[in-house]
Amino acid sequence: MKINFGRESQNRRSRHKSFQNSGDPGTMKIKLISPKMTLRPMDSEFKRVLSPSISLLVLANLTPNEHEVYIEDENAQKINFNDEPDLVGINVNVDTSPGAYKIAERYRQKNIPVIFGGIHASAKPQEALQHGDAVCVGEAEPVWQQILNDVQKGCLKGIYYHDRPVDLAQMPLPRWDLIRKDKYLYTSIVCASRGCPYHCDFCYNSCDYMHNKHRNRPIENVIEEIRQLGTREVMFIDDNFIGNIPWTRDFVRAITPMKLRWHAAVSSNIGQHLDLLDAMKTSGCESLFIGFESISRQSIASVKKYQNKIEDYQQLIKEIHSRGMMINASMVFGFDHDHPNIFQDTLEWLVSNKIETITAHILTPYPGTKLYNQLEKEGRIVDHDGTHYNTSKVVYEPKNMTREELYQGYLWIYKQFYSFKNIIKRMPATRSQRLPFLLFNLVYRKYGKIACQLARLGFMNRLGRLARRLSYGID
Repeated sequence: MKINFGRESQNRRSRHKSFQNSGDPGTMKIKLISPKMTLRPMDSEFKRVLSPSISLLVLANLTPNEHEVYIEDENAQKINFNDEPDLVGINVNVDTSPGAYKIAERYRQKNIPVIFGGIHASAKPQEALQHGDAVCVGEAEPVWQQILNDVQKGCLKGIYYHDRPVDLAQMPLPRWDLIRKDKYLYTSIVCASRGCPYHCDFCYNSCDYMHNKHRNRPIENVIEEIRQLGTREVMFIDDNFIGNIPWTRDFVRAITPMKLRWHAAVSSNIGQHLDLLDAMKTSGCESLFIGFESISRQSIASVKKYQNKIEDYQQLIKEIHSRGMMINASMVFGFDHDHPNIFQDTLEWLVSNKIETITAHILTPYPGTKLYNQLEKEGRIVDHDGTHYNTSKVVYEPKNMTREELYQGYLWIYKQFYSFKNIIKRMPATRSQRLPFLLFNLVYRKYGKIACQLARLGFMNRLGRLARRLSYGID
């Protein structure tokens, strides 16, 4: 752990000099905020309202019942600055950090203390402390009660950090009752684990504050959460759903009788466990998000993504497709070994392998990661605007192409991949996957900006339910 606490943060006292509440002196009003995300050129408003922040819903359930807690998501509603909470907690990603800091300033001007949490605030706590009264670094479960106690005493201590990984058996269920589900396209999201066994240089798992230990929740806890959602379609939002293969085998076996339709992110070594792929399909798996990242061996090796074996990619894709599952491929452009031809080569590979969807990224050195530290040491970070760190801007100097070539190549591959010609070429062989394939490629991605305007008339969640009904025959 290399966080520099410093004298200021050790002795920092809340600007909220004395705890005041018009009601019971033992209660507080606690406001939790998700700042507005930035959009990439190919994004529609669907991205902002795809799903709520599950971390805030869990944090709300960590809050003792004597306190009043409420959530405002700037992606789904305007922030109400006319309220007077006793504490404001803001979840911060790097691209939302400028907006988060502006929100914080509005409340601090009223002497209301603000605490930051989330992945960027955890990676750069000293930066966050310049704009708030405290920072929760990493997992909140062990320190949240202490934070609340310190707020009541008027003595927030700056940085709160627990140096051991949390036992996920103690992880509470999300407080879904605190949000309006109709504002979101998708609310059937479940987190079954934390962490990832791999620590690739461009990933936040390479940050110093990370415990670097993959952990799963008890199977019975995850199943109970699914049952409480009241739906048969589930999106698992784990960093790596197969981070613990024995756990995944047991879990997949346990959910098979539930007749779910589900989706998850897995590492490419899933191809070494074909029996697990079989079990996943039997239990209702419909699609897998996989971080292929690049078709260049040198690029994969440069960021220490050792679990990826490019020579196995094509067979892995065949195995997944033969089981009637779709693939969302994560692809990254701008590695030091990438030349301008990487875009054409990658497009041909994606189309020939009938990859159903892609999430493409410009290589982005997130502050706090090993990649950021390397590029900063080399003097190659040229843009420090946090809003540009959303994987659609070139914030560093590439080695084998210009910044403009990288940006234009990124835009080009998205346009070409989702062209009518290539959508038809990538049509799934499995008939049951064709309608969800077309809904994503056309309604969500190609014509997402138009479709989103219709959905915003109050039918966002209904649109998601309609898509599930058409795709899988379930609500």
